Amino acid sequence: MTSTSPSTTPREDIAVGVMLPRHLPAADVLPFARKADKLGFDAVWVVEDLGFHGGIAQASAVLAATERVRVGIGILPVAARNVGFAAMDLATIAGMFPGRLDVGVGHGIKGWMQQVGAWPASPITLLREQVIALRALLAGETVTVDGRYVKLDGVRIEAPPAVAPPIYAGVRGPRSLALAGEIADGTVLAEPITPEYLRTSLDLIGAGEDHHVVTYNVAAVDDDVARARELVRPGLEFIGEPDWAVHIDPLPYAEDFRRLRAECATREEFIRRLPDAWVDQLAIAGPPDVARAHLETQRAGGVSTAVLIPAGPDPLAALDQLARVLER
Repeated sequence: MTSTSPSTTPREDIAVGVMLPRHLPAADVLPFARKADKLGFDAVWVVEDLGFHGGIAQASAVLAATERVRVGIGILPVAARNVGFAAMDLATIAGMFPGRLDVGVGHGIKGWMQQVGAWPASPITLLREQVIALRALLAGETVTVDGRYVKLDGVRIEAPPAVAPPIYAGVRGPRSLALAGEIADGTVLAEPITPEYLRTSLDLIGAGEDHHVVTYNVAAVDDDVARARELVRPGLEFIGEPDWAVHIDPLPYAEDFRRLRAECATREEFIRRLPDAWVDQLAIAGPPDVARAHLETQRAGGVSTAVLIPAGPDPLAALDQLARVLER
């Protein structure tokens, strides 16, 4: 897990997952998950964005409602939970559904964490302490630690899961990516994913080929390329704002991108003016062969799992189209 050479060895294949949209009404969560399972997706990833659905609650329900898909949580902000109690929840889920849970943790969005009074003075220190303690607890160890943030005195999980879930770090910044390569089983990279951003991130992670990389990708599969592009544009409205700078900086057209963003008074104007060529690089938009080409590029770059974010007004309907990429 901690070798110092970047993961550049292509995987034999890439797992294809789908994201459960954060805005999906509660009544549609389980139908969405069951449909993804039936269609053959390898994984369903749930998100925990402030004001929407809880990550642990969603993961538990989706695992109970499905038969074979892996379920990933991306991500649980580490400042939101005491690590001892987080380990209890995760150990319970992993024990009930062995080998089907992936756990993503991270800093969380700074603005959201500040809203709930939980942004630490040193996010990296907290992430380091929490991931190390969480992995030890899920492995069945008795943990005593007196850290800056994590303080445990002889804490252990009485019935640790037979299969401890891998812990992924969902992070963006250079120091956080380097930390992910050092202490986590894998890394979750948020959208948009371009070859340049992927290569830069893997260099910063600096881990070996046993370090798994999960990517999020705004996606619309449609034989009409123009229609697919229009579907994914709203999913790119935040790109170029400060939190996403690390995604844009490696691009050869980064300066033009920032100039366009500055010229646009609203997000709606920005996504309307995004050149088609940029949309084609920042999202997966087009027929199945176009989508598979994106996935193959990511596989060759060292990605383990590509998670597709359904674009368009009807996520359940979008699943049928996205599943066309699974037809080999």
